Amino acid sequence: MERIDFHDQISRNKIKSFFLMAIIFSVIVLFGYVISFAFDPSVFFVIMSISIIFSMSYLLFSYYNSGKIAIASVGAKKADRREYKQYYDLVEGLTIASGLPMPQLYIMNSPQINAFASGRNPENAVICVTTGILEKLDKKELEGVLAHELSHVANYDIRYMTLVAVMVGMIAIASEIFLRSLWFKSDGENKHVALIVIGILLAILAPIVVQLVQMAISRKREFMADASGVKFTRYPQGLIGALKKIQKENYVEKKVSKAVAPLFFSNPFKNLASTHPPLDERIKILENM
Repeated sequence: MERIDFHDQISRNKIKSFFLMAIIFSVIVLFGYVISFAFDPSVFFVIMSISIIFSMSYLLFSYYNSGKIAIASVGAKKADRREYKQYYDLVEGLTIASGLPMPQLYIMNSPQINAFASGRNPENAVICVTTGILEKLDKKELEGVLAHELSHVANYDIRYMTLVAVMVGMIAIASEIFLRSLWFKSDGENKHVALIVIGILLAILAPIVVQLVQMAISRKREFMADASGVKFTRYPQGLIGALKKIQKENYVEKKVSKAVAPLFFSNPFKNLASTHPPLDERIKILENM
């Protein structure tokens, strides 16, 4: 099989991510177009204004406090440098190789092999690993996972996914307002029955479609973080070894909020509608780098 260059992999996943973003934007435009023709244009303006204000307010708060919220939600503790010397040494080595500032390091009490990164930018980044990952991975495997997490920081994935979440939130709120507004319309106002029916269908289907697209974007960002991690370490076998050990695990994390699950190195719930690509697929791509 032809070898995969990690630079090409990063570039392809960036293009795919932007393409998926364009799909979400197109859904917003189409939904807004239908509402504006089915109702008075002022109704469309009010619906979109309310949805933008609510989604932006909620998500800006989450964005600026993303690191604190993620750490608090899993009950993580600040990692002591003397107790977790290898953890600090590996991250410091990777920050030198990548040119990133040193993030704050945390430990989460869990036997699962997992980790996550959060924070709105590299200057405010945090990395959290489970006690299980420190016990079960060797040095090279742990370095591969940490490089993957630092790649999320370097690629501004929290900022990117926040933008996606704002767009998804806008559609969800606009759909809800649109459906509720139908109860207050008199029969005389329903001049565009066909467009209203289309609007109802879009209001029901659009949130589902954009959430599926959101998960697809998240999976592409995971592939990109794998490739960027290899760029930092120049050793894909470390990350491959970690993923293979995760494959053998049967433990499923019960204490993690579904809101922060997409941040993790591997999906802590192992559900079908996953924000993470299949482990087999990740391993296959890494083995060809």
